[in-house]
Amino acid sequence: MRDFQLPGRSSVLATNGMCATSHPLAAKTAIDILERGGNAMDAAIAGAVLLGICEPQMTGIGGDCFVLYSPAGSDEVHAINGSGRAPQGLNSGILRDAGETVVPLRSAHAVTIPAAMDAFCHLSETVGTLGLDAILAPAIRYAEEGVVVAPRVAFDWANDAETLQGKARDFFLMDGKAPKAGALFRAPGQADVLRRVAKDGRDAFYTGEIADDMIAALNAAGGTHTADDFAAVKCTPGDPISTTYNGLELVEHAPNGQGATALLMLNILSHFDIASMDPNGAERAHIEAEATKLAYDARNRFLADPDHTARLDHMLAPMTAQKLAELIDPTKVIYDPVPLSEAVHKDTIYITVVDKDGMSVSLIYSIFHGFGSGIASDKFGILLQNRGAGFTLEEGHANELKGGKRPMHTIIPGMIKQDGKVLMPFGVMGGAYQPCGHARFVSNQVDFGMDPQAAVDAPRAFSDNGIFKVESGYTDAVRAQLSDMGHRVEIPRTAIGGAQAIKLHADGILEGASDPRKDGCALGY
Repeated sequence: MRDFQLPGRSSVLATNGMCATSHPLAAKTAIDILERGGNAMDAAIAGAVLLGICEPQMTGIGGDCFVLYSPAGSDEVHAINGSGRAPQGLNSGILRDAGETVVPLRSAHAVTIPAAMDAFCHLSETVGTLGLDAILAPAIRYAEEGVVVAPRVAFDWANDAETLQGKARDFFLMDGKAPKAGALFRAPGQADVLRRVAKDGRDAFYTGEIADDMIAALNAAGGTHTADDFAAVKCTPGDPISTTYNGLELVEHAPNGQGATALLMLNILSHFDIASMDPNGAERAHIEAEATKLAYDARNRFLADPDHTARLDHMLAPMTAQKLAELIDPTKVIYDPVPLSEAVHKDTIYITVVDKDGMSVSLIYSIFHGFGSGIASDKFGILLQNRGAGFTLEEGHANELKGGKRPMHTIIPGMIKQDGKVLMPFGVMGGAYQPCGHARFVSNQVDFGMDPQAAVDAPRAFSDNGIFKVESGYTDAVRAQLSDMGHRVEIPRTAIGGAQAIKLHADGILEGASDPRKDGCALGY
């Protein structure tokens, strides 16, 4: 139990349904959908689409998603890949010939075809119960009437505003500047798009006037995107992957997301007595940092489009983790991983919903960098992701940019099972940090007995590109110890990620946790 004389959050408890996400309005909308008789999938999609209006720098209908869900009355976990592909007319050779060494972040070449909308339509039709018109209605309303900009959103908006270019500046800035907290943001063009999708389904987005608007903006910026590229978008089902850590099974989406990295990291950590360490001490932070480097090194080499990821079994094999664990020196820093040429990011949203019948949804949805590519369509103001910057231009690499191929993604939804039963849908935002965040979230609960809210609240550290980012929640003494071990320690300017989770108790109680690093909440009824 937390100390009620100190700042903090309590877990939220309910019985009929629960949502946890990064904006209160989206959480309320999800609960409203549940109360109307919708299921957890209806509620998650409704909340997610609205988050594109509440946090447009993080996500939107020009982006991608990944989903894990467990149907009511079942402990089977299903996966849906709603990530888009590079246009058929683009490949790494074109960019190498142009003198590029990486995919430029703010170019049309970084824009893969957005696939989240196809996934939402598919899941609404096959899993949901209310229909698109009902679940898109809240986002349509708020896109037209406006959403008040929250403090954390305003902070991120200002940080990323320079990414916006051309017409995007008209849609997402106010008098040429990022809106401040308390300003009213409206997106009537997106309301029009959502209204058409609600009426005519995914084809309204991927063919006709809406698709033409996106294609025109991309072609004007030098992109090779065509109507055929948009019409061909199709989400795909898949089998999740998992590992067990001290009695809890962590379930992840398979590549092209980086969930396998979280599994490898936990497998490495299982070779150390983490539970005997101070949860906020230097010893644990150091071991975790070294495991991160090794797991991310494997990620950088192997993970790609599922049709091109050839060594997943090797990456997840127990012997691989054992050999990597043997490389870790508990007292000093080892080498850094092979540098990642493709871009990584820090911006995304995550939403989880559990309904009264026990359906669990874990959904993550993103436009990659803050405001994505910075390119928006001229008529409707659809901000387009820059997920193509997740490709490498290295010839022969599994993650090499090729037409029709999906890039390696940083976003990963998670689920935890215990004794074969779904225990907790959860997610940790924060771009490249996410696998480390998943592993730490599991370890916080297993090794230190933290409840979900405490596991979310606990301070974070992340070894990233040679810098060990250690949040201010750690003491100066810990930072000094880590420096003595050889780490280049910094306190990050921005908090590391954010997390949301819902625990399903055996007696039917739902326990929600929401990260104070964001402005969201857990909400139940």
